[in-house]
Amino acid sequence: MSDCTSLLLDRRPFHGRHAVIIGSGPNGLAAAIVLAEAGYGVEVHEAQPTIGGGARTLPLTLPGFFHDFGSTIHAMAAGSPFFSCLKLEQHGVEWIHPPAPLAHPLDDGTAVMLERDLDDAARALGPDGKRWRHIFGSLAENWPQLAEEIFQPVVHVPRHPFLIARFGIRALTPATLFARRSFKDARTRALFSGIAAHSFLPLEAPLSSSGGIMLAVAAHAVGWPMARGGAQSITNALASILSELGGCIYTNSPIISLDSFSRDTLFLCDVSPRQLLAITSHRFEPGFRQNLQEFKPGPGAFKIDYALSDPIPWKAADCLRAGTVHLGGTFEEIAAGERAVAKGEHPERPFVLLAQPTLFDTTRAPAGKHIAWAYCHVPNGSTFDMTERIEAQIEHFASGFRDCILARHISSPATLESMDANLLGGDISGGAMTLRQTLFRPTRRNYATSDPNIFLCSASTPGVGGVHGMCGYNAARAALRDARI
Repeated sequence: MSDCTSLLLDRRPFHGRHAVIIGSGPNGLAAAIVLAEAGYGVEVHEAQPTIGGGARTLPLTLPGFFHDFGSTIHAMAAGSPFFSCLKLEQHGVEWIHPPAPLAHPLDDGTAVMLERDLDDAARALGPDGKRWRHIFGSLAENWPQLAEEIFQPVVHVPRHPFLIARFGIRALTPATLFARRSFKDARTRALFSGIAAHSFLPLEAPLSSSGGIMLAVAAHAVGWPMARGGAQSITNALASILSELGGCIYTNSPIISLDSFSRDTLFLCDVSPRQLLAITSHRFEPGFRQNLQEFKPGPGAFKIDYALSDPIPWKAADCLRAGTVHLGGTFEEIAAGERAVAKGEHPERPFVLLAQPTLFDTTRAPAGKHIAWAYCHVPNGSTFDMTERIEAQIEHFASGFRDCILARHISSPATLESMDANLLGGDISGGAMTLRQTLFRPTRRNYATSDPNIFLCSASTPGVGGVHGMCGYNAARAALRDARI
């Protein structure tokens, strides 16, 4: 896949074949593009008034302030094998790289920084610098090959077996064990714990290192950039490419049942397993229906979008260099917070992920004003209001933060699900990232279902969550292979 000429099986057109894509998130649009390039007539149906799923930019607070509904920082989009071949920059995407990908402030008023340049990162991490370079350097140097492997189903014949083994052995390790074995300095362990916590797993769980390793490698290989104007520019670029290929997109167009379409229509569904059951369960075999029913969502997110009068007044000035800030203190404190969520509790001092895009992109707010968002992990479907605890955590590292708030938009798990039906109970990761569910996604042969014309292409399939389109790309290729057979 790193070779763009191999993106499609070939370009023989499927004359007269028709494909319907349900959902216009990055995966749905990626699937639509692959099928349109292969000669299918493609239409995309989106239930919301705005396309993009988790990659939307919306006026959630005050006039002139534009907030990303989902993620703002897009390492996986910048490093996606498929998106790289689409040349999104030619369709309006401009990547902005903050001076540092990440800041992790500590109680002593300083911050440990993740620098993009590997040499700078090694120097900044002092006694752990050489070890950091050893662990992440060779993986970063081989990012195209690594990305090609990790965005595939877990069980596949690797083209780069030694590289994937080097990644996989570490990725399977619990983050607590990995950090203790790898790093001597508590500051480095704190930095890694915040990155690993993106997995939504307790840090003692197998696989909890995987997200941390992947994101740390990406920071040095492709950076943690943001798209100028917000995530919507990525979605709009994909829609532009699809339009050039003759595809159509319909918004405010929820699909209640697949029976309204011709029986020989090819369906690629960028939806959760539960939604897939709701719209087409009668077409599936009982065993497959059970697989979908048993697929468990992950923890939820509680998110707050802020309109601000000023930049966040961090005690550690280095935080103003970073697009992302992790708030949680030491490795032990972050691990305790994530452990509480796994037990169904709401931590007093939650681990908070914060993005501050207008420090680097002034198009997102009126002159002199700013936006930021912050979220923490909560049990799936939680109804507990985490606003005070999130803001207390921010205030702890940035005295005077509350004085900067002009307006806030609070997204509880229920609110997130109402704005994107894929986010069941506030789950933004496409399902619990347990070892079993990572190895065995709910579909047959990774993307297929028991109906030969229906494929699942959401983040609940191999490739997992993130704005990278690889679930949709892989699912569309699987559908093309099956169609040829």
